[in-house]
Amino acid sequence: MGTVHDVAAYILSKAAPMSAMKLQKLCYYAYGYHLAWEDEPMFPERFEAWANGPVAPALYACHRGRFNLNAEDITGDPKALTTGQRESVDIVLETFNQYTAHQLSEMSHQTEGPWDMARRRAGARELERSNEELSDVDMFEYFSRLVSTGADD
Repeated sequence: MGTVHDVAAYILSKAAPMSAMKLQKLCYYAYGYHLAWEDEPMFPERFEAWANGPVAPALYACHRGRFNLNAEDITGDPKALTTGQRESVDIVLETFNQYTAHQLSEMSHQTEGPWDMARRRAGARELERSNEELSDVDMFEYFSRLVSTGADD
């Protein structure tokens, strides 16, 4: 199993440069859709329900304080991903790379989505900090619904 850093490095190898926020959201969508399609997590690192959407703190620690990122800015190994993981990321990039970081962030805030559910569990109000983890069960159910209805979000 790869890591969030490997997924981020793969994304950047295909679509750099991009903002750190956009990279976070693309990793979130790759994880969620892969979970729904393959019924397995893409990497062990967790997402938290931060004010601007889902964030993987392990990835954030690598790009903290930086706005734009290039492939060499992330220490992951794109080759560590399985064929299925690369296919999931490729589909997510084809679908979501057209959106800005802020559009992706807004899309990740859907009512009854994993981010919203984690924020409600934590009792976090709008723009309030939260480190509540997004549950894989919530992510699987949400992204499985999107897949079954053919919705992109």
